[in-house]
Amino acid sequence: MTLQQLKYVIEVVKRGSINEAAKRLFISQPSLSNAIRDLEEELKITIFERSNKGISLSKNGVEFLRYARQVVEQAELLEGRYLNAKPSPQHFSVSTQHYAFAVNAFVSLVQQYGQDEYELALRETKTYEIIEDVKSLRSEIGILYLNEFNEKVINKMLKEANLQFNSLFIAKPHIFISIKNPLAKQSIVTIDQLEQYPYLSFDQGEYNSFHFSEEILSTMSHKKSIRVNDRATLFNLLIGLNGYTISTGVLSADLNGNEIIPVPLDCEETINVGWISHRNASLSKLGEAYIQSLKQAITQ
Repeated sequence: MTLQQLKYVIEVVKRGSINEAAKRLFISQPSLSNAIRDLEEELKITIFERSNKGISLSKNGVEFLRYARQVVEQAELLEGRYLNAKPSPQHFSVSTQHYAFAVNAFVSLVQQYGQDEYELALRETKTYEIIEDVKSLRSEIGILYLNEFNEKVINKMLKEANLQFNSLFIAKPHIFISIKNPLAKQSIVTIDQLEQYPYLSFDQGEYNSFHFSEEILSTMSHKKSIRVNDRATLFNLLIGLNGYTISTGVLSADLNGNEIIPVPLDCEETINVGWISHRNASLSKLGEAYIQSLKQAITQ
C-alpha cells in the first residue's frame, strides 16, 4: 500500500468516476483502475462496488476512506513542514523491437526533458512481450512492425488487449551487413545471393512463432542461421562472420558506427513500423514528447 494509492481512492470518491479522476490525476484510466485493484487485492477488501451505472463505495470502502483521508492529511502536513517543494521524479517506459532510431529518440527525450530526478525505462525486447508490456501498462508505448504476413495475428492480439497501432513509416526491406561484406558494394541484393552467408535474427523465446519474428520473410529456410538476444551481439556477428539480417534500412551512425550499412533487398514486401498504446488512454507529456522524438530520429 502506498500513499499514492490512497490519494487515488480519495480522488475517485471526489469525482465519482474513475475516468474523471484519471483526467484530474493526469494518468490513464486503465492505470488508475489497476492501481486500485492492486490495493484491493493487497488489503483483501472491496473498496468500490462496480456496476453498469458506475462505481460506489462499499461498506468496507466507507471505513477505509476515513483512514485514508487521515493518513493523506498527516502526510501533507509533514511535507509542508519539512520538505522543500520540488518536482516529483518523472516516469516513462517504452518497450521496443531492436531499432536504433528508438534508442536515438529516447536519448533525445532525456536530454530535452530530463529533470534532476527521473525514473525511465527503455526495454528492447521480444514482440510478444512488447504487447504484454503495453497491455499491463508496464510500458506506455510499444514499437513494432506490421506487414502482410503478420498483421492478422498481431492486430487480433492488439484488439483483444484494447491497444491501437499508429504507423510511423513504411519501409522497403534492406539487409544490414558489414562494410567488408562482398555484397556491400552492390546497389541491391537478391535473396539467392544471400544463401552462402549466415542469417542472423532475434530470438523470440517461447513465443518463437513466425508471426512474432522481427525479421520479414521469417518462414524462409536458411543453410546457416544464428539467433541472438541483443543488438550489440547481432552487429558483432554481422562484422565477424559476414552475416546479414533483414530490417528497415534505418540505421544510426552515432550509435552503431560506420561498420554496418544497409543495402536494399530485391523483395516486394513492405514494413510498416509504428507504435502501440492503450486505445482509451491519453499519452503522458513524456509519451507525447517521445513520439515527436521518434519522428525526428526517423527523419534524420
